[in-house]
Amino acid sequence: MQPIYLDHNATTPIAPEVAEAMIPYLKEHFGNPSSSHWYGIQTKKAVENARKQVASLLGSQSDEIIFTSGGSESNNHAIRGVAETFQHQGNHIITSQIEHPAVTNVCNYLEQKEFQVTYVSVDKYGMVDPEEIEKAIKPATILITIMHANNEVGTIQPIAEIAKIAKAHNVLFHTDAAQSVGKIPTRVADLGVDFLSVAGHKLYAPKGVGALYIRRGIKIQSLVFGADHEAGRRAGTENVLEIVGLGKACEIAARDLEKNQQHSRSLRDRLWEGLKSELSDIVLNGHPEKRLPNTLSVSFPGIDANTLLDELTEVAASPGAACHTDVAEPSAVLVAMKVPFENALGTIRFSTGRLNDEQQIDRAIEYITMIKRRNRGASTL
Repeated sequence: MQPIYLDHNATTPIAPEVAEAMIPYLKEHFGNPSSSHWYGIQTKKAVENARKQVASLLGSQSDEIIFTSGGSESNNHAIRGVAETFQHQGNHIITSQIEHPAVTNVCNYLEQKEFQVTYVSVDKYGMVDPEEIEKAIKPATILITIMHANNEVGTIQPIAEIAKIAKAHNVLFHTDAAQSVGKIPTRVADLGVDFLSVAGHKLYAPKGVGALYIRRGIKIQSLVFGADHEAGRRAGTENVLEIVGLGKACEIAARDLEKNQQHSRSLRDRLWEGLKSELSDIVLNGHPEKRLPNTLSVSFPGIDANTLLDELTEVAASPGAACHTDVAEPSAVLVAMKVPFENALGTIRFSTGRLNDEQQIDRAIEYITMIKRRNRGASTL
């Protein structure tokens, strides 16, 4: 029997409707979208339809969407693009201490190129204080980049409030929305952002495709040089097959957003309540309310998370962030939140999804409780 999959923040399965939409572009429609003949026209239409589907989910115009290889490229494109384009105006960037490596490592790179970066702290819930953002702004500040929702603990940041501050100071604002797109509303007009990153494999599309929203009127340096693809903003023949998949996934996300929110939240809460009733010493990480509906970060004091997961073969989950599974120390996010060392080492992230059901959650509670209780490191049990 396959393990119960509770790691949807790491990646999601490709939705059946998405796979079905992709099949014609795997078998029949192979043309280059830049070609002017019939074969090229068919794939060009497919790419532009997908662009409309992504734009519809984000509430943007189609020409504000460019396709990328995923969330990491989108983050790089936005941050490095702004840095290289506007460095004559300033060299200061503001971000937070809990960003994904696809943001923090870009900022680290730019620091080697004589840019200055301020890493704003967070509170015990992993929440950024907009006032701290405003205090950090300098005359040389050209960009603020704050994730919409944290990949480890799910805390949702006050993006709209930060956007107002950025606009008041004439500073561009980017948000990494890889974890939030398809889970909660991410309409760019409501958020007030200038750039927004999308990762396909976080919302039931394939791996290796993503998108970047760039507000109309803003032109930034491209990362990839070549022919005039994506209106000259990202060179390289479009990945038609996966772009079609991303478009369909966004269409489904927009259609079923409220239903999927309710489904994920009910299962997440059922998992938490079940574990809490059996294991009284466990601790919830992240904001208790302002949190992704599918994300549950739990600390199991007295046991290392990797040890617990090694024995928990019936459930698939992640110790902290999926990107750091080989690191035998607390994640940067939990450190920034000042989670006690023992709790941080014993933290597991569970993330529910569309295919989970109550029976799976109840079995997961049983498995987790059994492994925790029989482990020698179990405390207060």
